[in-house]
Order: sequence, then structure tokens, then C-alpha cells
Amino acid sequence: MEPPDDFWSSLWSMFCFLPYFISLCILGTIKGVIFCPIICLIMTISNSSIILGLWCIHIIWTYYSVLRCKRFGPLLKFVMCTILLPLMLILWPIVGIFGSVVGGVAYGFLSPLFATFEAIEGEDNKIFHCFIDGTWSGILKTIDIVKDVRDACFHTYFSIMDDLRQDDPSNEKYYEIRPDYLLDAIVAAILGIIVDVPIISLVALCKVPYMLFKGWNRLFRDLIGREGPFLETICMPFAGLAILLWPLAVVGAFLASVIASIFLGARAGVVVYQESSFLFGLRYIVATLSLYDEYSNDVLDMPEGSCFPRPKYRRKKIEISQTTSRSNSISKMKSLTKTISRTMTLTNNIAELKPFELLDGLCKECHKVGETLVSQRLITHDDIQEAMFGKESKVISIGLPAYCLLQALLRSIKADSPGILITDDTELTTTNRPKEKFFEWFLNPLLIIKDQIKAENLSVSEEDYLCKLVLFNGDSERVKNLTFGPPPESDHKLAELNALARRLQGITKFITRFPTYKRRFGVLVNTLSEELADKHGSSTIIRSKSAFPKIFSLKSFKVNKSNISDLESEDRRDSETSS
Repeated sequence: MEPPDDFWSSLWSMFCFLPYFISLCILGTIKGVIFCPIICLIMTISNSSIILGLWCIHIIWTYYSVLRCKRFGPLLKFVMCTILLPLMLILWPIVGIFGSVVGGVAYGFLSPLFATFEAIEGEDNKIFHCFIDGTWSGILKTIDIVKDVRDACFHTYFSIMDDLRQDDPSNEKYYEIRPDYLLDAIVAAILGIIVDVPIISLVALCKVPYMLFKGWNRLFRDLIGREGPFLETICMPFAGLAILLWPLAVVGAFLASVIASIFLGARAGVVVYQESSFLFGLRYIVATLSLYDEYSNDVLDMPEGSCFPRPKYRRKKIEISQTTSRSNSISKMKSLTKTISRTMTLTNNIAELKPFELLDGLCKECHKVGETLVSQRLITHDDIQEAMFGKESKVISIGLPAYCLLQALLRSIKADSPGILITDDTELTTTNRPKEKFFEWFLNPLLIIKDQIKAENLSVSEEDYLCKLVLFNGDSERVKNLTFGPPPESDHKLAELNALARRLQGITKFITRFPTYKRRFGVLVNTLSEELADKHGSSTIIRSKSAFPKIFSLKSFKVNKSNISDLESEDRRDSETSS
């Protein structure tokens, strides 16, 4: 809906829409009141059963994994087993069950309410969708959330614990507590809390009036100019509610500053321990005041600088030499031809935060490459069977997505792209990636690997050999039996390719631990199973609903006609949930 041109037209449009808004709000509220108890019960009972059912196993296996971990020293293990782990394991069911109750109530009430307003933006059967949307679909999405919790408590947890026990200490950093500065660190942490908490709270209290009136000023200016949350008529009642509730947001920001000051002050103990100097901890206590003051000034758009001094509390600055060249290239990035537009409207902000929007191109590439590998018999019947029955199928679960990521990196290098070319017209960079921290954790390492591959200047045979290593996870026998070309003659080059392959596999393994991907991965397995069945007969493939991690977006996979409706409905539920 296009916004009117002037203020009076905007005001008249808002009043004309007000009866519709009240009607939709009442309808959405009724739906929320009816379905909130149902959704809350499903989420609370299911999540609580999962958490409590696996709690004893988590306790035993966590202690076992920590005691078997070769990266932790004896003193660190003693502190973890006597203090940290009991506290975490006792709080986990309390926090998990409480979060399920609160999340179930919030989702059960708000999901039908928002779905009612979203229904009027459709093209067909608006009245029908106003009554139906958010009812049964909300229950189905609640079940998907329960599945994600199950995957996180089972697959993700055990995957992390397995890595913790199997890591080789020769290739990892060794962690141990140094008792020499332990007492100094505790004293510094207590001093930091005593000094920083009252001063930071006082600074935050002084800036509360400025934040209150500046926020109101900005909201009223957006209201008059029809900008920001007031751009669309449907959003104006909600934006008006934001004006009324802005004081609560200011109070919340003040309380958040007070709580954050506790951790900022306690971090002085960490500085003392890391720098092996009590003096550096005292300097950090003073510098924290300046850091908070400058940060709050930036957030509130106040003049830069601070009245507090900032003494040096580190012996040397952290150097990031590995990312220098990448930072230079990122500074020259341009807009992309196919990315999510970052506008200030409410609906577009929600779409902007959907991570699967930017992964669609990668999903299509994964399916296309998977079909090709099946047709070339590089992905075999045994690989698919292992994945379908939940076994450790490294070729399907790790090798295939890692192979697709490598192909995207090679394509980006040849196109001289500053980011990663998911497809020919879609590029993923640090500027247009979703804001979730999860994407930052694997995007930056991928950009570093891309620069390293580019610096190696690989030949065609070396690229083929690297693809073999990535796809088959370093299985020397299987790599040797396939005709991709001979391995590099230089031992140094061979070691570098093996290191690159291990890094890509590690990043991919991290992606597989994301709970919602596990629920999606069975679609890829079933699709590849159908491809293989078409070539060797349907009887060769045993159908199974795998609980293995689903890596890529559901709507990007092509499936047979009998499954299209089910798959599209599941993808639509997941896209709505991510908003």
C-alpha cells in the first residue's frame, strides 16, 4: 500500500483504516485467546519431556566428555566439574521449561494475531484467510519448534561432546588455570563490580531523559513525514502504540545497562588473569567507564568522546593480519543485483531477518550438484542409506554441502567477487548477510578460505583433487579409486590442500549443528534417493524418515509431485516462523 503524499492525507487514511484495524485486532485477539492454551500446552509439555527425559544422560555424558577432553588441564577440569557444570546442569531444565512456557504463551497469542493482519496483504480470499491463518498453521509450526528443540538437545549436543572428546591437543590450544594470579583476578573482579556498577548506572540515569525525548522526537517526525514504521498504513496503529510504550523501552534500556555493568566490572578479573598483572585490571576498571560512555553516545547520536580517561589495559593490540586483504576488498563492495532490500518498513525488516532468503541460491546449487554426483555415481546407494538411517554419513551430511560451498568459492574467485557467489546473480557478503550471529560465524571464515585458495593459484587438476578431498572427507581409499586426476606432486601443496579441505569440512559440520537445518536435511536425502531409484529401480532404495540434520532450505529442492504440497507447506511454515 503506497503512503499518501501529505500529512492530512496520511491522517485521513489512518482514520479510514481504523475500523478495519479494530475489527482485525478483535478477530486476531479471539484467535489468539483460543489457540494460545493449545499451543502453549504442546510446546511446554513436549519441550519439558525432551529436556527432562535427556537430562540424566546430559549430566553423565557432559561429565564424561569433560573428563576425557585432552585440551583441558587437571585444575580446570576440577573447577568445571565442581562449580561450573553443576550450576549449568541444574539451571538448564529450569530455564528450558520456563522459556517453553513463556515462549508458548507469546507465540500462541501473537502468531494468530499477526497472521490475521498479514492475511489482508494477500491477493485472494482475504476474508477466508483472516479467519484461518495462524490457527492450524500455528499448531504445525509449534510442532516444528518442538522438533528443533529435540534436534538441539540430541544431535547438536552429542555432536559437540564428540568433538570435545576427540580433539587432538597437538592441534588445539591447551587450557589450564594458572593459580598464581587467581586470587588477584578475584579481587579485581570484585573491585570492578564495586566501582563500575554505580558509576555506569549513574551515567545511564543521566542519559535517560535525553533518550526519552529524542526517541519521542524521532517517532513524531516519522509520523508526520510518513517514514520508518509509519510508511505503511497498516503499521500506523502499531507505530502509535510504540510512541505510548516508548517510556517502557527507555526503562528497559536503563535496567539493561545496570545489569551489563556487573559483567563489565567483573571482566577486570579476566584482564588480570590474561595479562598476568593486577595493575592492568585496575586500568581496565577505569577504561570501562570511558568505553561505556562512548558506546552510549554513539547509540544516542550524541557528541563523540568521553569525559572519562581510557588508560591502556593490554600489553599489545590484537592483530588480524589474516583479514587485511579481505577488509580492503570489502571496503570496495557494491550493491548486489539480487539481495534483500534493507528498508525501514516493518514488513521488510521482518523479511530482512529471514536467513533462508539468502540461502535459497545455495540450496538450489546443492540440489543441482547432488543430482549431478548421483548421475556420475559419485554418491552411491550406501551413502544415501547411511544418511537415511541416521548413521554417520559424512559424504551426504558433510561432504556434499562442503563440496557446494567449495564450488561457490571457486566461482567467486574466477568472477573476482568480493563476497561469495551463491548463484550467478546472487552474492553473499558481510554487508548483505542476515543479521543473525550464526551467519557471521561461518561467513567470515569462508571469506578467509576464499582468499587463501586464491593465493594458492590452483591448477585445474589441483582444484579437482581439492574437490575430491572435500566431498569424501579425506577418505584416501575412496579418493584414490576415483579418476579426478592425480594428486599434486609437491608434498607442501598436498598438505595445504588437505588443510583447506579440513577447514571447509569443519565449517560445514558447524552448520549442520544448527537445529532447524537438521529437520530439513531429510528432504535432500529423499530427493537423492529418488534420483538413484530412477536409475537403478525403486526397489533398491528403502524409504526412511531420517532425523539427520537438514542443511538447506526446503523450497529449493525439486521433489516428485506427490510430495510437493507437503513440502511447500512446511517451507511456508518455516519462513513464517523465522520472521
